[in-house]
Amino acid sequence: MGEKTPIHYKDAGVNIDAQDETLARSKQAIRESFTPGVMGDVGSFGGLFDLAKVGSEGDILVASADGVGTKLEVAKMAGIHHTVGRDLVQHCINDILVQGAKPLFFMDYVGTGALDPNVVSDLIRGCAEACRDNGLALLGGETAEMPGLYAKGDFDLVGFIVGSVPRKQLLDGSRVRAGQKLIGLASDGLHTNGYSLARKVIFERLGLTVHDKPEALGGEITVAEALLAPHRSYLNPVMPLLEESKVAALAHITGGGLLDNLPRVLGDHDAFIDKDSWVTPPLFQWLCDEACIDDAESHRVFNMGVGLVLLVDDEHVEHVTQHLKDAGETVFALGEVREGTGKVEWLA
Repeated sequence: MGEKTPIHYKDAGVNIDAQDETLARSKQAIRESFTPGVMGDVGSFGGLFDLAKVGSEGDILVASADGVGTKLEVAKMAGIHHTVGRDLVQHCINDILVQGAKPLFFMDYVGTGALDPNVVSDLIRGCAEACRDNGLALLGGETAEMPGLYAKGDFDLVGFIVGSVPRKQLLDGSRVRAGQKLIGLASDGLHTNGYSLARKVIFERLGLTVHDKPEALGGEITVAEALLAPHRSYLNPVMPLLEESKVAALAHITGGGLLDNLPRVLGDHDAFIDKDSWVTPPLFQWLCDEACIDDAESHRVFNMGVGLVLLVDDEHVEHVTQHLKDAGETVFALGEVREGTGKVEWLA
C-alpha cells in the first residue's frame, strides 16, 4: 500500500485563515458598536453585558430572532452585501420595539459554503454599522463555513436581538380600546419580505437584471437600488412616544402585511383601514400588476408602503402625528379600532 496523501482542512473546503481574516477585517466595525454595557472584547466565547450600566436593571427582557430571507439573492446578484446586514438588525429592532423594548445588543450568524472574507466582512460590517447607528452593541456572533451544506457562493445571514422594557411601558395588547386611531408610517420599499415573488416577477417573467432601470420606477433607479433599499428602523422616532405613554400598541408590518400583522395586537377588536389614506408606492404597484395578483394577496405578500402602525388614543393623535412628522416620518391616518374579533376590514 502506497503512502497516503494528507488531506488538510482546506482540502475539505474549510479555510481557517479566511475565517481569521474575516474577523480581523470586522473587529473595528464591531468595536464601534459597543455601548457602556459591553464587558470584554471581540473574540470571547460568550458576550457579556451589564444591564445596570445602561439603566435597564430590573426591566423585562425581550428577545427575537430573524433572517433576511431571499433578499440575500438580490444582494448576491448585485454584489452588494453590507445593506442586508443593516436590514437584519433594523428588522429585529422593530420586532422588539413593538413590545416597547429598547434594544441592548445583537448577535449575528453567517453560514456559507466557501468563506469569502470580502463578502462576510461586509455582511458583518452592515450589522455593526446598524447597531452603532441605533445605539445597541454587536455583542458577538458566529461564522460557519460548511461545504456540502451550502453551495459555493451561497450564504445565509440570521440574527438575534435582546432588548429591555420597564414593566409599566410594556406593550402587550392590553391597552387596545375601541375608538383608538391607527397611524401608519411609510416603509422604505419591500423591507425584508415578498422577495421570492418580486424576484420571480422581475428576473423570470420580465427578464430584467439588477442593473436595469425600469420605466415603471421612473427610469432613474436600478432594480438593485429599488430592491436593496434598507429595512427602515422606527426606533428613534417612536421610542420617545413610548416613554411618554402616548402609544397603546404597535404592529410591525412584515410578512403577511397589514392583514396578518395587525391582528397580532388587536385582541377582541377590529382594525378598519381606509385604503385611500396612503398612495401605494410605484414599486409595489408595478410588482402586483406584473404578477397579476389581486388586492387581498398583495396586502399579505407586501407591506404596500406601510412599515409600522401605531394604535393611539384620540386625545394623543395630534401630538403623536406632529412628533412623527417633525422626526422626518411620512405619516398616514389609516383608520380606527372598533369592537370585533381581531380582523382587518377595509373602509374603502
